[in-house]
Amino acid sequence: MAKKLTAAIVGPGNIGTDLMFKLMRRAKNVELKYMVGVDPSSDGLARAEKLGFTASAEGVDWLVAQDELPDIVFECTSAKAHLANAPKYEAAGIHAIDLTPAAVGPYMSPAVNLDELCNVMNVNMITCAGQATVPLVAAVSSVVPVEYAEIVASIASKSAGPGTRANVDEFTETTAHALEKLGGAKKGKAIIIINPVEPPMIMRNTVYAMIPAEAAAEGELQDKIRQALMDTVAELQEYVPGYELRVEPQFEEAREDWGGFGRVGIWVQVKGAADYLPEYAGNLDIITAAATRTADALAELMDEKVAQKVGQA
Repeated sequence: MAKKLTAAIVGPGNIGTDLMFKLMRRAKNVELKYMVGVDPSSDGLARAEKLGFTASAEGVDWLVAQDELPDIVFECTSAKAHLANAPKYEAAGIHAIDLTPAAVGPYMSPAVNLDELCNVMNVNMITCAGQATVPLVAAVSSVVPVEYAEIVASIASKSAGPGTRANVDEFTETTAHALEKLGGAKKGKAIIIINPVEPPMIMRNTVYAMIPAEAAAEGELQDKIRQALMDTVAELQEYVPGYELRVEPQFEEAREDWGGFGRVGIWVQVKGAADYLPEYAGNLDIITAAATRTADALAELMDEKVAQKVGQA
């Protein structure tokens, strides 16, 4: 078993509070120590203190001044805040797992590139839609080239807090870039729909990937794409149990107005684990679950490094 790492959450809002419960209930190798914010009246800070964690409304400067620094900090604030905070974490030697769309560090999706955690101090968890859709595009591009990938994420208005609403531009840009850099698409596009329907809807995601004509037609390539998607869904379900395909992937044969490319459509929904937030808030659940999985993997990698050094001594 890996040595447990200590952690701090910066940003005690909905995402930070849900992450606190995720770490308590689901993390294998991480122990939460600090909850940090800037509002003394924060409900999240009050909850953390009641649960026995050290809570402070004095911000990141207070955190990096502590005698016992955490091994990991989870940034649950905003893209602009993380741009300002990231250099402070790096100077203090603290690993940062960024749940904002700031993209200071490389994109990270546990279902795609956990092996890239080595030798980086800051990783970006993309966005909730990125965690739900980038692995699917990566699965398709592992079989055939993806000319273009477009995703539409629909979330309940009640699950879109001030941070999500303030970061809509960064959300679409970061998700689109991740579809390219991590998903393997030549061109990516992301759209978010904040739906006020009552009762609140479960997060739903639509993915369209333009693929070579021979891959869209029935045959071996289509079968390989379908299998790669099924394998990816199964891997995602290991840390996001509420992640599921709504229907089987649908293939459309090549069309002239698509430039001679075919298309595969994928529809998924994400039901939250209700650790803190309601089930319909799957958009928040998937990113906190992915961050928890990433932190557990970081602890395992650090443990392996220590073991290798001991073996070499």
